[in-house]
Amino acid sequence: MPHPSRFADLELSHPIIQAPMAGVSTPALAAAVSNAGGLGSLGIGASTVAQARDMIQATQSLTDRPFNVNVFCHAPAVRDAARESAWLRHLAPLFAEVGATPPFSLNEIYPSFLHDDAALAMLLETRPAVVSFHFGLPDAERLAALREAGIVLMATATNPAEAEAIARAGLDAIVAQGIEAGGHRGMFDPGAADERLSTAVLVRLLVRECTLPVIAAGGIMDGQGVRSMLDLGAVAAQLGTAFILTPESSANANYRAALQSQRAHRTRLTAVLSGRPARGMVNPLIEHGEIDGAPVPADYPVAYDAAKQLHAAEASRQSADYAAQWAGQGAPLARAMPAAELVRTLVAESCGQA
Repeated sequence: MPHPSRFADLELSHPIIQAPMAGVSTPALAAAVSNAGGLGSLGIGASTVAQARDMIQATQSLTDRPFNVNVFCHAPAVRDAARESAWLRHLAPLFAEVGATPPFSLNEIYPSFLHDDAALAMLLETRPAVVSFHFGLPDAERLAALREAGIVLMATATNPAEAEAIARAGLDAIVAQGIEAGGHRGMFDPGAADERLSTAVLVRLLVRECTLPVIAAGGIMDGQGVRSMLDLGAVAAQLGTAFILTPESSANANYRAALQSQRAHRTRLTAVLSGRPARGMVNPLIEHGEIDGAPVPADYPVAYDAAKQLHAAEASRQSADYAAQWAGQGAPLARAMPAAELVRTLVAESCGQA
């Protein structure tokens, strides 16, 4: 039988969740949002266990309020030497442009939580209030261990079938990720047909079909957007791109400048950067990877190794043309202000006070 949802036990003052955003979220950002009455988040999917522990403990030292820790539950990469070699050959001209030689081979740069016993043990030790899953769900044994530790559990769904699986697994809330969302699309099977539902349509479907609380995610940038999702039946709104320009995020100067430029008006969902569909601001790497006749990128996260090495090579020349700069379709609406001020602004706007 499904477990009763414990999402309401978090007692959030405001129905606002800062998206985890691995590589951008920080303890300072998560704590600021939680201290302001929302739910801050850390994305540890690309971190080592030691790095993740340090981030969680640092956040716990900055707030006594609940915060969320997000992990990746992708299927381990399918290694294909021929496919990976073809992808590196395709990227060779870009490496040459920055005066670098393509790597001889690629690596699976981080493991999936599905098989990471050390990461599970670390979460059971540190016990964050919330753990959320992206790209799928861990097995019943891992879910039971986290639940027994008193941790509230959430997972991303991009369609009703994924939401049904989350409900059957006994989690506490569903993050309904619409096609507008920046960063990696949380679909369980990236090879399956994707209806590409908007956030609004997905929220309405899940509110009608599911008994679990539904959290809206994708394209929400201001309080009016938050209010519209609450009016559609969501219990909270999750915002990612909206928090990138806060001083507490770890976004670098190039990322911030791009988000405040005309580039923010062009985002694209692509597998070129990492090997899985993800939405970011269009750059020359995306365009090169999608030209006619381009080979299929290496599997996730192996392709990400190539993109990161290419960006590292160009960074030595003070350039960021090939950087993965994730952003949702609402990117032009991003505002630069401290995280706590942004939460207060969102709340005021959602109440019609700004």
